[in-house]
Amino acid sequence: MPTMNRLARAGFWMLDYGYSVRSEVSGAVRGRRTVAVRAEGAAAAPVQVVLVPGVYERWHFMLPIARRLARLGHPVHLLPELGRNLLPIADSARIVAARLAADDLRNVVIVAHSKGGLIGKYLMLRLDPEHRVTRMVAINSPFSGSSWARYLRLRSIRMFAADDLTVTFLGAPSPVNERITSVFGTYDQNVQPGSGSAPARRRFSADLSASRRLPAGVPARRR
Repeated sequence: MPTMNRLARAGFWMLDYGYSVRSEVSGAVRGRRTVAVRAEGAAAAPVQVVLVPGVYERWHFMLPIARRLARLGHPVHLLPELGRNLLPIADSARIVAARLAADDLRNVVIVAHSKGGLIGKYLMLRLDPEHRVTRMVAINSPFSGSSWARYLRLRSIRMFAADDLTVTFLGAPSPVNERITSVFGTYDQNVQPGSGSAPARRRFSADLSASRRLPAGVPARRR
């Protein structure tokens, strides 16, 4: 893969965070009213899609992909109870698990962005004794940690250090890896190199240099 120069990286960085700002403003207007997206078709045994956003991302960040999935006939569930998703990974996973139990969701596919992939895998490993979750699609998830954790002392970012015990645990080989598909972009300023090739049954790369724009939906190719 060709090396991306600094100017190109800076441009993609600005586009990526510009998307985040637009999403945040849009969500502030919507408030917390929408927590599910109605499917446009009816399936005999529908897959229940649960969308888990990344750190600092509210539920409305996942609305673009929610609408796409709804058009395919899948019931889609969003998670306003995560807030800005700043809690430790294990605590956030317990919130998601509680939602699955409260709504009695089964045949669940988690579609997760960034930190959401770590939350989803933790849930699959430790908090899903009834096997409600069948699969997970993780988009740009830092299974190998984030380089920002070395520089920012914020607790919400330090949890992504490559040597963090939870990150190490989630990056290790596991039987649930067979049920995880990893999707990653050509460049991500937030994710440690190698995360996209972390243990997963299937891996896809998308022709987009971004962390936050990928959940909006882009074509991907298998690796």
